[in-house]
Amino acid sequence: MVSAWAKANGVCLGQVKTDAKSNEITAIPQLLELLELRGCIVTLDAMGGQRDIAQAIQDKKADYVLAVKDNQPSLHEAIVDYFETADRAGFAQVPVQRCQELDSDHGRIEQRRYELVADLRTLPDPAAWPGLKAIGRAIRESYQNGKTTVETRYYIVSFDQDVARFARAVRGHWGIENSLHWVLDVTFGEDDSRLRAGFGAENFAVIRQIALNLLKCDPSKGSVNKKLLRAAWNDDFRAKLLSRL
Repeated sequence: MVSAWAKANGVCLGQVKTDAKSNEITAIPQLLELLELRGCIVTLDAMGGQRDIAQAIQDKKADYVLAVKDNQPSLHEAIVDYFETADRAGFAQVPVQRCQELDSDHGRIEQRRYELVADLRTLPDPAAWPGLKAIGRAIRESYQNGKTTVETRYYIVSFDQDVARFARAVRGHWGIENSLHWVLDVTFGEDDSRLRAGFGAENFAVIRQIALNLLKCDPSKGSVNKKLLRAAWNDDFRAKLLSRL
């Protein structure tokens, strides 16, 4: 089952199933309509970087941070060229805001750099993007076991005065793979599921999300996997989790 979904603080807020021959682009507007988003930031992968989706987010009185890749070739090329040109000039006369973070854990060192620029003059038809106010770049450099990897991503952003807010949005989106997709796959075995008939896959996806939300909302110590085992072995703990429903 392919779906569009929404998440906040590690908890799934909503999910919409897409048609069998469709993709997330058709489901995202439906999902946005279900949610109260006033004052929030909506982050989307490049597939969700569509003008009508940007408009839908603005209509909900929310901001957006939308990844830009080759599915928007002219826009992507213009943003990459802007930052690379600014790099060569040492960002002279470029109205850039910057912040960076440094983390270390289990032998891995990760540095994340964020840049936000409110100069849209080199973009192709920036007015076509509802609410567009800035472009952003996020560079994640990770060092572990003598190997360095660098990942650079580019964004269009509907606010232009708060690079720390931009950084929080990007960092939160990066965390989705670990906090939701990875857990559903490894802990709940979602990718190994062979449910295909009827609504089985969709129904069990909802059940997994409910279970994951209950485990994440529990304030006791321990990983999701440990809490899942504890719920299987301990009737009282399982009853405590289910009482949140």
